[in-house]
Amino acid sequence: MRFHPGLCWVLVNALLRCVSSRAAQSGTGHCQAPKSEGDMNSFLWKIKRDPPSFLFGTIHVPYTRVWDFIPENSKAAFQQSSNVFFELDLTDPYTISALTSCQLLPQGENLQTLLPRDLYRRLKRHLDYVKHMMAHWVTPDQRGKGLYADYLFNAIAGNWERKRPVWVMLMVNSLTESDVRSRGVPVLDLYLAQEAERLRKRTGAVEKVEEQCHPLNGLNFSQVGRPERREGKWADLPSARE
Repeated sequence: MRFHPGLCWVLVNALLRCVSSRAAQSGTGHCQAPKSEGDMNSFLWKIKRDPPSFLFGTIHVPYTRVWDFIPENSKAAFQQSSNVFFELDLTDPYTISALTSCQLLPQGENLQTLLPRDLYRRLKRHLDYVKHMMAHWVTPDQRGKGLYADYLFNAIAGNWERKRPVWVMLMVNSLTESDVRSRGVPVLDLYLAQEAERLRKRTGAVEKVEEQCHPLNGLNFSQVGRPERREGKWADLPSARE
């Protein structure tokens, strides 16, 4: 990736873990609460060059959940940068189309023939339940924006029988009441991309869709297709006999 003149701000999705020495000794695995805002880890790194660049780590959650907790130094670095690069270009229609396509099973395959019968029935039962509850979960504000229950369900779970197991597992993880209620609010990555465009900053991506999809699609059936043996959302699916 070639950087252009001017301050550069690179946003990457990062899973960061901190373990304080005290927590490590006690075995709790929790971080100590910061004593002041200045002690907070802003997930912002500065690359000392002329002009400088910044690296900022984010998570894929609605920006309203975290925006008030992002320290001012990160926001200032974003405002001052003339070039902003994201993990993927979420404002490019091709990116969204390619992400959708890469989730699908090969032509002629579907989950009913791929998953164990009991697991498939549990999954279908759970999705039927979610579809029924969606009308109760959607907020008046969402309805005012045209985000009705059927539209939201199809946007999240449409064509689920043709998706690869790993993507269905991620989909199930996002089919909770709180996640449904936050639909329509941009995730932090997308919000910042929209802000960058509004401020006429030069934008780009550091990864291609294929670089995101291929590792997940490369998981074999024993790693994803038998999730009933593992903890997580698959194991939480209701029994087909309930």
